[in-house]
Amino acid sequence: MKLSSLAALALSLALPTLAQADWGKIENEAKGQTVYFNAWGGGEAINAYIAWAAREVKARYGVEVKHVKITDAAEVVKRVQTELAAGRKTDGSVDLMWVNGENFRNLKQANLLFGPWAESLPNWGLVDLNKPVRSDFSVPTQGYEAPWGTAQLTFIADRAKTPVPPRSATELLAFAKANPGRVSYPKPPDFHGTTLVKQLLLELAPQRALLQQPVNREAFASATQPLWVYLDQLHAHLWRNGKTFPASAAEMHRMLADSELKLSLTFNPNEAANLIASKQLPPSAYSFGFSGGTIGNVHFVAIPVNAKAQAGAQVFANFLLSAEAQARKADTSVWGDGTVLDLVKIPAALQATMRARPPGALVEAVPTLAEPHASWVEALEAEWLKRYGSH
Repeated sequence: MKLSSLAALALSLALPTLAQADWGKIENEAKGQTVYFNAWGGGEAINAYIAWAAREVKARYGVEVKHVKITDAAEVVKRVQTELAAGRKTDGSVDLMWVNGENFRNLKQANLLFGPWAESLPNWGLVDLNKPVRSDFSVPTQGYEAPWGTAQLTFIADRAKTPVPPRSATELLAFAKANPGRVSYPKPPDFHGTTLVKQLLLELAPQRALLQQPVNREAFASATQPLWVYLDQLHAHLWRNGKTFPASAAEMHRMLADSELKLSLTFNPNEAANLIASKQLPPSAYSFGFSGGTIGNVHFVAIPVNAKAQAGAQVFANFLLSAEAQARKADTSVWGDGTVLDLVKIPAALQATMRARPPGALVEAVPTLAEPHASWVEALEAEWLKRYGSH
């Protein structure tokens, strides 16, 4: 063996030790820090899960985690921008935030993120790199956010009332016509409503590849023209004739339970199972997807550049990526959020929890469609509101 090869081997053997030493330093620095975790606070199961994770991290690593419950990550982006503009460069009020899509793009473009750090986490080695964990709405993550969970647009119906669901945009329009006033969706910019609009756009756009590029006026006009024609037709048959819309997916679930609507939607393929277990939906509820696939993505956590507890935020993010924390999150009796880990890399007992599909959960294989580039979101929402928002 040549000297250079021996040197390379010695270096490769030394690297994990160096990484461990660096991580040990981060853990020591994190002790006693308080991490203000800004995350959506609209789901009881999610809030309870975050509270559990906070207790574990306090007990194991001496890091206090406070869940700052938010309704819209865009507000947190504005807060970080405002703080930095006011000169708060090291003592920001946000240490870690739950983020993806256009909010991540806006943070990254404005250099408002600490990093790169995500791929240096000890638990990064468990991550399934076949999932889109290095791209967020077609924007490369480059280690500036750590994956937390997976999601996919999923429809919910009641088998007792809707034994044969619509399986495409075309079938959805026919279904709405056959069931006037019994179909709807949340009003954008509600996340679920915007996602359905993006789903329809993906199916109807003449050139889907355009949607993976940053938006421009010409591309937007040509790609969305069939969408507006479709929505003009669809809205005439919606609940309240498309003049008003449910406030949220949670409201749609209630309307489905009351037989006011025939379909609901979620971004969690396990949510219907949770709703059945908590008696919010009947046992005959089931989940389905479109035959050609539905939009799916990964959601992440990121650290603002002016975070006060950067070490504590990394320790908490690393715990959220552990096999134990991911298995608990995937448990439908806890949350039912999909894992970002490669199941072959984790203990068999935990794999079983992650593979379980209780009654009501999505059991069929639905292809995952890539999100359009993040820049399309704001353009779509603005045009939708201009056309339909003033009713």
